[in-house]
Amino acid sequence: MDYIALFHALILGIVEGLTEFLPVSSTGHLILVGDLLGFNSEKGKLFEVVIQSGAILAVCWEYRAKIIAVLRGLPSEKKAQRFAVNLLIAFMPLAVLGLLFGKVLKAHLFNPVSVASAFIIGAFVILWAERRKHTIRIVDVDELTGLDALKLGFAQAFALIPGTSRSGATIIGGLFFGLSRKAATEFSFFLAIPTLFAATAYDLYKHRDLLSATDYGMISIGFLAAFVSAFVAVRGLLRYIVKHDFTLFAYYRIVFGVAVLGTAYFHFVDWSTP
Repeated sequence: MDYIALFHALILGIVEGLTEFLPVSSTGHLILVGDLLGFNSEKGKLFEVVIQSGAILAVCWEYRAKIIAVLRGLPSEKKAQRFAVNLLIAFMPLAVLGLLFGKVLKAHLFNPVSVASAFIIGAFVILWAERRKHTIRIVDVDELTGLDALKLGFAQAFALIPGTSRSGATIIGGLFFGLSRKAATEFSFFLAIPTLFAATAYDLYKHRDLLSATDYGMISIGFLAAFVSAFVAVRGLLRYIVKHDFTLFAYYRIVFGVAVLGTAYFHFVDWSTP
């Protein structure tokens, strides 16, 4: 048994779970941590996608009552039907643009320096969103219209750029479009369910030959670590936004991005080259 590989799986699972639903980019963190661990091979990238399902299940568990209510109400309740349609509408921009441009973006932008740059740019977008006048017209996810969902879907599509943050793009987009912090945050959680499950299923099918029976132990540890840490992160974020805005995350992104660029420039860390 390769205990080093299992330890790497544990670290990556924790990183995935803690960062997936915060506006700090889980993909960016995984690229950077994977680079430090020497785990950015094709199999390593596939592993990082697969363990996302652990983080998604944490959201499903946290919102199980809402999800069950929607599923039960789909045949007859307009509220449930509207919610499901809004998720589908919001999911489509990222799905379509990902299929069209995903391969090109992965080839050119999935490297530490590009990720660090996106971290810093995204931080200033967050600061801009938080310092402008925020007029709230939607306080609950059930109030969203189809047009609102489409706008949030295009906001989420910016997450195709690694380091941007899928949840961050959706949440900050929601603030620009008049959602309350709670509504924007919760919709980003719900939208993650079809988005990340689809990404996981697609990558698993496309690269299924890369996995073998010996990888199941590593995947299991990463999956469990992602589930537990994501559950903690989701609960923590929901409590945090009751009294705080997202400015702290912007400062974190700046410090993190500058640290990566600085260590690359001064050759303190041998980051992978583009």
